[in-house]
Amino acid sequence: MASLPFQYHLMAGACAGISEICMMYPLDVVKTRMQIKTSLKHNSTNIKPDHTMIKTLVNIIKKEGIPNLYKGIVSPIILETPKRAIKFASNDFFQKFYQESLNVSTVNQTISLLAGASAGVVESFLVTPFELVKIRLQNVEQTDKSFINCFKSIIKQNGPKGMMLGWEPTVWRHLVWNAGYFGIIFQINNLLNTYFPNSSKTTNKLIAGSLGGCLSCFFSLPFDVVKSRIQNGNVDALKKYRWSIQAINLIRKEEGILSLYKSIVPVICRMGPSGAYLYITFSTLTEFFDRFVVVN
Repeated sequence: MASLPFQYHLMAGACAGISEICMMYPLDVVKTRMQIKTSLKHNSTNIKPDHTMIKTLVNIIKKEGIPNLYKGIVSPIILETPKRAIKFASNDFFQKFYQESLNVSTVNQTISLLAGASAGVVESFLVTPFELVKIRLQNVEQTDKSFINCFKSIIKQNGPKGMMLGWEPTVWRHLVWNAGYFGIIFQINNLLNTYFPNSSKTTNKLIAGSLGGCLSCFFSLPFDVVKSRIQNGNVDALKKYRWSIQAINLIRKEEGILSLYKSIVPVICRMGPSGAYLYITFSTLTEFFDRFVVVN
């Protein structure tokens, strides 16, 4: 697929990403609600935190209605086409770049990790403003109810640079997640091809994508928690959390290390299936375009 033009990466990434959002987005709302509620006994919101995915989900449905499980979905849908294109196309670009730079003929584990991490950094520049708006809209206390109004409010309060609030933890989240995702997929594919050479490609992609999506979350989730708390716009959080490592250590000291992973259940429930779905859908579409559409 070396000859596959960028626009086909764009189409494949968009189809995979947008359909995944529509199916799995409620779990993202649940994840954000769990992350932005502090585990401290006293907090400025005076809202008792929900400690489980099911309790959070039920409370949203009971108190706010089912439509609120899709609050803020416009932001990721608008973002999804360029985001997925950048994720996979950048990964492909950096694989070739590091192969040439390191004088390596084939993609190996090191190349996969470096390419994934580099693609994650590039992706974070685009993602941050949209993630900021999404997090604000997912917050039950947010007065702005639409993507446009929330966007305008942020610009009005903080200026254009305010749209990059939370960029530093976003960089770390995407760097770590992408490096883990693509690195794990590469390793699992190699193991499956070695020990189960007769298994189907689809089965291998399903296993590799699921494990890649799940395992990479364990490394990136603390950065995601910090990102959510900073982008939530809580004044106390903005004063306390200055940068990622400092914020992670502070949360660990004040609330315990489990607070950095208290949203792990909805994250795994989403990213396990999503990791497999995105990998299979993107690979299948790019293979289809390469075989039947693109003239080599």
